[in-house]
Amino acid sequence: MEVSGLCSEVFEGLGPDEMMSHGSTLSLTPLIPHSSASLRRSSPQSIPLRSRKETKATQAPSIPNPFPELCSPSNSPVLISSLVGKSAPSEKDCHVVRVYGEDTLGRSLSVSSGATARDVCQMLVQTAHCSDQESWALIELHASLGLERCLEDHERVVDVQSSWPVDGSTKLLFRKNYAKYEFFKKPMLFFPESMISDSSDCTKGVTSSELVQKLLQSGACPEIQGFLHVREGGRKVWKRVHYFLRRSGLYCSNKGSSKEPRHLQYVADLADLNIYTVTNSRKLYMAPTEHTFCVKSRGERARSQDMKLLCAEDEQSRTCWITAFRLFKYGKQLQCNYQLSQSSVRPQVPPRDAKAREAEDSMVAMDFTGKNGGRVIQNPKEAENAEQEEGQAWRKREALRNSLPNVPQSSRPSSVHQTQPWFHGGVSRCEAQRLIEEQGQVDGMFLIRESQQHTQCFVLSLCYKLKTKHYLLIPFEKAGRKYYTMDDGDTVFIDLLQLVEFHLINRGILPVRLKHPCVRVAL
Repeated sequence: MEVSGLCSEVFEGLGPDEMMSHGSTLSLTPLIPHSSASLRRSSPQSIPLRSRKETKATQAPSIPNPFPELCSPSNSPVLISSLVGKSAPSEKDCHVVRVYGEDTLGRSLSVSSGATARDVCQMLVQTAHCSDQESWALIELHASLGLERCLEDHERVVDVQSSWPVDGSTKLLFRKNYAKYEFFKKPMLFFPESMISDSSDCTKGVTSSELVQKLLQSGACPEIQGFLHVREGGRKVWKRVHYFLRRSGLYCSNKGSSKEPRHLQYVADLADLNIYTVTNSRKLYMAPTEHTFCVKSRGERARSQDMKLLCAEDEQSRTCWITAFRLFKYGKQLQCNYQLSQSSVRPQVPPRDAKAREAEDSMVAMDFTGKNGGRVIQNPKEAENAEQEEGQAWRKREALRNSLPNVPQSSRPSSVHQTQPWFHGGVSRCEAQRLIEEQGQVDGMFLIRESQQHTQCFVLSLCYKLKTKHYLLIPFEKAGRKYYTMDDGDTVFIDLLQLVEFHLINRGILPVRLKHPCVRVAL
């Protein structure tokens, strides 16, 4: 309300003592001449000292501020009273870490000096609203050298970042890594018998599978041996050498595959090394194969002349060397990380309020399949299954209805797959294979993409035994309806979503069931 002219305070009908006990009523009136004696103007009142003490004694105790982010701790009496006797966090304990997603866009996070890679991943899962919380990892990437490695869950991110050069191109990526702890589930896929050394402990009367299982349960690893192509720093020639990986370090033999002490040469201590996978190694380093990895000291600057490049014959051998290196270096800590990741896979469901429970209690699950009418489903698990079946049946009915001949082509469902995490649009065959390799190459990892050679067709890219296979999904019409098939019409699906749902449960013509979708997240 706007008031013109000067204004004055008016206290109506209360004396000074009454004003102290009952408060005052304030009104704004224009300043009138002295001739109007009907109004009593207020004059300054002195507050006795006794009243000040009583007022101070009757003050309510301070309560915690429900919105601490809206006020400054330096100016808020509520926060000042709550921080009495507590030391405020120092600015030196907070560090800014920038993490990049698959879309090359980054997000800056403020973390403490003790924040681990697991802590940062949990923060990113919440901020990026990821649909699942499994198998996310931080990747240390040296783009100019083609080096990358997955940070262990217990590693401190600030310590890792402090070892990078200031003017380098090193950065952190946030993406899936399904193979991080896969060797605990299928150890023999990671430790072939040909690479387990005969000098491993407890080999008498024990098979290789039993030996690996026993050592993994105790946080240990068998001794690994095999031929590797090596290129020393600053050289361009690759040499084939027989290597041994033990708990005491990495060794190479000067005489063939001899493991006698006089023929073994000490290469490096595992405690001071980090191991990286090398991408595009044939182009960058003229490697004999693409299955290259690198051993580099943690304190040294990432330069090509300081790296020891090792090249394996196949992907299984490279995976075995990298896994054994991790086990020898971290031991029992990896098993603790694995158990911790399994115990906290599912997030806790927040408690519902009374109104939400009342609304849900007003609706019950019913079963109308019997002859005597409907019945109320009392079992919660049965009710959940009925809900899922009803949702799938509704989607199938809608897809069939829209695929009838009399329905216009524009109204037919053609984008039901585009919102799924496993659909990657028109990426190429090489790009799809690279995405699967980056996220672990475990059995059952898959994605679906548009075919670049066949119009209106799609391709299912599936990982099996460390290799990527590609299956063409062909659309065809039958009785005026559109379907998709992989086996020349023997098994048909109304859309790609139904095809994926079927192969998540049934193997069909595939060598393995679909299990892990290849996901790309934008930060």
